[in-house]
Amino acid sequence: MPPRKNPLKLNKLQLRTLVLAQVLAKDEDGARHDDASGETTILHVPHPHGEHVHVGAFTVTARDASGFSNRAVWTALSRKGLARIENGLVIVTADGMTYDTGLSDRFVAPSDH
Repeated sequence: MPPRKNPLKLNKLQLRTLVLAQVLAKDEDGARHDDASGETTILHVPHPHGEHVHVGAFTVTARDASGFSNRAVWTALSRKGLARIENGLVIVTADGMTYDTGLSDRFVAPSDH
C-alpha cells in the first residue's frame, strides 16, 4: 500500500506555509542547518510587497504566503512537530523538512526581479 498523502491532515494554508518554509530553509544564505538535530532555522521570513512575496529565489502570491503571519498556522505546525517559532525565528524540524506537502512545484515561479 503506498504511503498516504498528507498523513497529518494539514489544511491548505498549513500545507502552503510549510512548503514555503521548506524553500526558505533550503536557502544557504537565509537559513542555518543543525546537523545534530536535523532542524533548520530560517533567519528571515519575507514580508509581502504588493501582491507577491519573494521566497528564496522564487516569487509567490501574497495570498499563498499569508500563513507566515498567521499564529494559528504556526501553532498547528508546532503541535504536529513540523515547525515552530522560537525567539522570533522559524525553525523547521527534520520531519518538517521531509514532509511531502504535494505542493513543491505548485506555488513557486522564478522571480522576475
